[in-house]
Amino acid sequence: MVMVEFPKSKWKDYELLDSGNGLKLERFGKYAMIRPEPKALWTPSMGEAEWNRIAAVRFKPGAGFGKAGKEDSGTWERLREMPDQWFVEYPGEGFRLRMRLGLTAFKHVGIFPEQAPNWEYIYHKAKAGGTLPALPRVLNLFAYTGGASLAARAAGADVTHLDSVRQVVNWARENMDASGMQDIRWVVEDAMKFAKREARRGHVYDGIILDPPAYGHGPDGERWKLDELLFDMLRTVRTLLNPDHGWMVLNLYSNGYSAALGETIVGEAFSLRNRSAHIQSGELALNDKFGKALPLSIYVRLEL
Repeated sequence: MVMVEFPKSKWKDYELLDSGNGLKLERFGKYAMIRPEPKALWTPSMGEAEWNRIAAVRFKPGAGFGKAGKEDSGTWERLREMPDQWFVEYPGEGFRLRMRLGLTAFKHVGIFPEQAPNWEYIYHKAKAGGTLPALPRVLNLFAYTGGASLAARAAGADVTHLDSVRQVVNWARENMDASGMQDIRWVVEDAMKFAKREARRGHVYDGIILDPPAYGHGPDGERWKLDELLFDMLRTVRTLLNPDHGWMVLNLYSNGYSAALGETIVGEAFSLRNRSAHIQSGELALNDKFGKALPLSIYVRLEL
């Protein structure tokens, strides 16, 4: 049976209001929006007029929508007045995050709310004490605006945050400041190049987080394609992860990837004979107000 995890209901700054017809109606803080969601294959529970009454903005896909590497491009259509940027808070179990959102040139707004269960897991794994060192080292690859980095830092970890886009790293730094934290190490580089260099240097991390895209490019034009490079990346991560008490979180959004596939590729990359003793896998999903479950990504959590 596949494990499905949802954000906790106490998160008042986010709500999936309805979903269907390839769309989702969701609220971030005070503002509701309509965004494309190909996995919403059913009929919405509310009518279009009700959606338009609630939403402040709607994302309109551009000509590249549906093409590899361009599926999220488009523009925002305002239905009523709202700011271009605003903040939301996430009340975790023992920590609190404050993150800036914004209407980007893509359909994303700065956080993926279904990732909340991963933030909780990362915080509790990185929390100093028990078998962990006094200051565990955590590496976040493909780190985007830093929700996972902030969760690890809130636990007291020494965090290295890497993304190939400088503007996104600057956004993550804003989120660190807004959350009242400091001293995260920021790296703007190709993830594979950095990981292989760290391996050559013999550097070891107690926790490693990966959320790789299907396609991407490094700052110097390095090419990333998930299907071709994921296994090599995981083999490299194996050399970086503390073999005594290391943990890893792998998150995948790419269509066609299942929890079973993720578990197998991690098990093979780490040469694990007894996978069930080390690996937990499942799906991250959102529930709308009408009880429809919308699965959005798969996760694999490894503990050595």
